[in-house]
Amino acid sequence: MIAFDIQQIQKLLPHRYPFLLVDRVTEFVKGERILACKNVSFNEPYFTGHFPQKPIMPGVLILEALAQAAGILAFGTLDAQAAEDSVYYLVGVDRARFKRPVEPGDQLLLDVRMSRHMRNIYKFDAAARVGDEVVAEAELMCTERMID
Repeated sequence: MIAFDIQQIQKLLPHRYPFLLVDRVTEFVKGERILACKNVSFNEPYFTGHFPQKPIMPGVLILEALAQAAGILAFGTLDAQAAEDSVYYLVGVDRARFKRPVEPGDQLLLDVRMSRHMRNIYKFDAAARVGDEVVAEAELMCTERMID
């Protein structure tokens, strides 16, 4: 079992604060699966405006965190890293469901499995959990594209 710390994650993804949404990879199986985590802190910039009376992590950011974990899985599978002349895009989200809010203090567990890889298109089955409880799930499609 392979794990990545934040420095290794930053070598694989071009995202940086405040938009890097993966703090650690605890399990990585090349070409198959990744388990990563995002520590949800009250200091996140979106909490000041996303329901200040009851702060919750926006669902689109949960999906983005899952997509970033998928990117780490894809790049790690290819033994590659994000290039300066390309971007790894989220190109599709299907069957997205949100089961409960994610609040400050939660640790978001990102469980992503590669279900298909054809040419430059990757398809993933993704679920986000807090503890043993699924908080969101979706099918994601991603691709790497050259920057014009």
